[in-house]
Amino acid sequence: MKKTLVGGFAWLAIIALALPAAAQARREPNLAGIYSFSTVTPLQRPDALSGKAVLSDEEAAAFEAEENKRQNRDLFDPEKGQPSAGYAPRAQGGVLSYNEFWYERGSKLTKDKRTSLIYDPPSGTVPFAAAARARVAEMRRRSHAGIGDSYSDRPLGDRCIQGFNSGPPMTPAAYNNNVQIIQSPGTVVIINEMVHNARIVPTDGRPHTKLQQWSGDSRGHWEGETLVVETINFRRETSLQGSTATTRVVERFTRMDANTLKYEFTVSDPASYTQPWSAMVPLEKIPGPIFEYGCHEGNYALPNILAGARAQEKADAAATLK
Repeated sequence: MKKTLVGGFAWLAIIALALPAAAQARREPNLAGIYSFSTVTPLQRPDALSGKAVLSDEEAAAFEAEENKRQNRDLFDPEKGQPSAGYAPRAQGGVLSYNEFWYERGSKLTKDKRTSLIYDPPSGTVPFAAAARARVAEMRRRSHAGIGDSYSDRPLGDRCIQGFNSGPPMTPAAYNNNVQIIQSPGTVVIINEMVHNARIVPTDGRPHTKLQQWSGDSRGHWEGETLVVETINFRRETSLQGSTATTRVVERFTRMDANTLKYEFTVSDPASYTQPWSAMVPLEKIPGPIFEYGCHEGNYALPNILAGARAQEKADAAATLK
């Protein structure tokens, strides 16, 4: 009987010692789930809404209707760059890359009816530095002209290395606006459907490494109910226009209710922006699943772009000899 009691007390002592760690683990909010961050709210405030941070119900309904019409690729006139009821979808001879069937963009504004996801600076716009504006302009020029001296000159999206909305930070785009969050002791995994990127975020206090990675080096910690993730050490630019390898992204994930996470991020990069800027995007729970995104542009587009550039060089050289 005494042996049994001693054994029982021993087990009670072990359980008591383990309780603080277990209780601490339970206190961490459960962010796990599959979410969508699709919305028709633009990252930057349109010029037409300059100075207006929030829309009324009537204004919001009109904005949603106009945006859904403007972005509908079955109604898009590629020559005029605007909706046209007479434009035929690709299935009927249209010439765009995709018709509306393939898009999965948002159709609604955020519930607070903001006119931009960016809330700081108050203008709702990215505070580009002059150097970043020049980089963006040059990238657009080369992209539209199909120029490429090397595969390394092309954007990371062309090479299927990084999704144009998966980040960090995550920003709504035309499709694949889905993310899965998985938690385990000391680690959070953020899986984006776009390019099927899985970002492993240690939350056990370990420091950043010096290794530069395509999606940067992420480290997380908890501030009360909020998961804070800092990402630095990017290998090249991020998915944000005009950014560089010196970009620093701080993300904050906070549960708002059973089906919604508040996702905030702050971006700083002295080589790209005149000041840090911040945005907020709601993550709405969806049934899932997350599908594997098979990106093949790098298999076909890159060789064709580079072959076209070589052909253009030969044509230009021949023209100069005449």
